[in-house]
Parts: sequence; structure tokens; C-alpha cells
Amino acid sequence: MNAFTELAGIELPIVQGPFGGGLSTVELLGTVSDGGGLGSYGAHILDGQGIVELVAACRARTRRPFNINLWVPQPGEPTAAADADKDRLRPYYAELGVEPPHEIAMPDHAEQLAAILESAPPIASFVMGIPDAGFLAAARERGILTFGTATTVEEAVAVQAAGMDAVVASGSDAGGHRGAFLRPVHESLVGTFSLIPQVAQAVSIPVVAAGGIADGRGIAAALLLGADAVQIGTGFLATEQSGAHPVHRAALRSERARTTVLTRLFSGRTARGIANEFVRDMVAFESDVPAYPAQNALMTPIRQRAAQRGDLELLNLWSGQSAALAGSADASEYLAQLREYLSAAADPNRS
Repeated sequence: MNAFTELAGIELPIVQGPFGGGLSTVELLGTVSDGGGLGSYGAHILDGQGIVELVAACRARTRRPFNINLWVPQPGEPTAAADADKDRLRPYYAELGVEPPHEIAMPDHAEQLAAILESAPPIASFVMGIPDAGFLAAARERGILTFGTATTVEEAVAVQAAGMDAVVASGSDAGGHRGAFLRPVHESLVGTFSLIPQVAQAVSIPVVAAGGIADGRGIAAALLLGADAVQIGTGFLATEQSGAHPVHRAALRSERARTTVLTRLFSGRTARGIANEFVRDMVAFESDVPAYPAQNALMTPIRQRAAQRGDLELLNLWSGQSAALAGSADASEYLAQLREYLSAAADPNRS
């Protein structure tokens, strides 16, 4: 036991990274939680009722602690897309036989927070910012632990100052969206193994290392540098229990995963994924696409049809920089491999 496992009520200092956009599954969450880690579910696209139903489904799947993750809205997010933004993508709409969206609809964040308080999952974690003080106080009263995500030391200090229970220190190696909220993303790209010791030195709450960790060596390095636990995203995304499309999971286990890029093209927020034809063809427009959720809405028909066709050249292939180090394609076996490393490391007499 350490500060994090005792806090979270889990056995292993391993958190399954939460995946948004339909990539999380209750089955993966339950598999990791039942195996002694902390299963997670990215719920930012769900409305309040969806979150209540999700938490009920998670409780039906596992009796162990689990984590529900939400995004914190950013100031000034656009509520409409310009015709020029749609025109840029019209060749793709035409090729795939789909239409651009007529409206941009996102779940109400206040409703999401109310649903968390109503359903009371054991843990609620947040990226892209810090929820308001009223919510954090109400969560504390209901026994809900809250974790914040930081990409810089300053953000980690802010998470602690807000009264959150733990901080996920997410290095630039990580796959998926970057959660910077105090400075622009391009000023917040700190590598995991530079970030962890600085965060551990700056805060007193438990620190979870995230980004570029997929095997025992990564766990060892993170713990040595002061982390209390690790969060593994891509390694679990590549398992059969995740919601990733089969061609995405295959790409994570191929040589293609050696080349990842940071891109705004799929959602309007910076995220790390495997480079493909869409990213390369549209790279000149990186700074022109509208912010989230406008670009995300514009890309949704394209991503959905690409998934139906299994076209990995048009899919958002989120991936961290250590995909090649992931273990078994079965989540239970993968977690067992990580457990074996931790058991061996704890017993110096084991060969």
C-alpha cells in the first residue's frame, strides 16, 4: 500500500487511462478494477442521464472502486462553425457520402456535474481544468474522491490548492488530448519523466504519472521519480476490451505507432495520435481549424463513416509514444503482466 492505493482503495498502483469519444467501455473498466487496479471511463460526451446510467452499469459490473472522467469546458468555445470551415472538409464529405452537421450540440457541463453528485461514483477525475469550488465541496460531502490532471507544475499546484485529492501528472508523451489549462498547449509540453519529479516535489497530494508508460520499466521509472502510481492509457486502449476500432487497435501494435503527432485537426483541441493520410494532407490547416467543439462536430460524420469502412487513414488514431511496449491484447492478461512486475520488484529475492 502507498498513499495513492490507500486513498483510492485499490491494490495495485495502476490506473487505466480514461478514453473519451466512445473509446471507453464498462467491460474494460470492470476488468481493470476487478484485477486490483483502477478502471476508468471517459464520459465527457454523455449528458446527465447518460452519466447516471453509466455509473449504475459500472456498479453492476464491479464492486471495486472505479473512476468517471469529465472534461472541463474552456472559455470562448465556439457554438457554431463557419461556412469556410465546412468548405475545407467538403471533399471528404463528398468522398464518404455524408453531410456536415447542421448544429453543434454538447452536453451541459453543469448537468454533468449534477449527475456525478447524484450517482456518486467512487472517483471523479477531470482534464482541461478544475471544476468549481461548489462542486468540489459537494463531492467531498458525498464521499466522492476528485482527481485533477496537470501538464505542468503550476497546474499541479493549482489542483492541490483547489482541494482535489490527487493529481494525474500527464506528460507530453501521452496519447489523446492534451489537458493544458493555465498556459497554451505549446507552452505546456513537458515530457513525463521531466514532469514527475518536479510535481512530486511541488505538491503533497498523491501523484499519478501518465504518458509513455506501458510496461514494468516505465512503472519503475515513474515510481523512482516520485510518483505514487501510474496511469496507462495506450496499453489498455490496444486491448480487445477497449472501444477502439479493430483497425485502430491493430495500428497501435504495428510499426505505424512509432510515428505520432500532435494535431488539432480531429477535434479542435490538441491531441497525440498516429500520423495518417488525413493528418498529412491537412497539416497546412492546423492553425486554421476552429476550436472544440466546432471542429469536433465537423469531423464527427467523417470519423463515423471512416469507422464503418475500417479506413484508418481517416480515423483519429490516438496513441502515446510507447505503444510498442504494450503487453497482451487481453486486458486481464496485460494487467497480470504488470502485477507480476510489481510483485517481482517488491521481492528482491525473486529471480
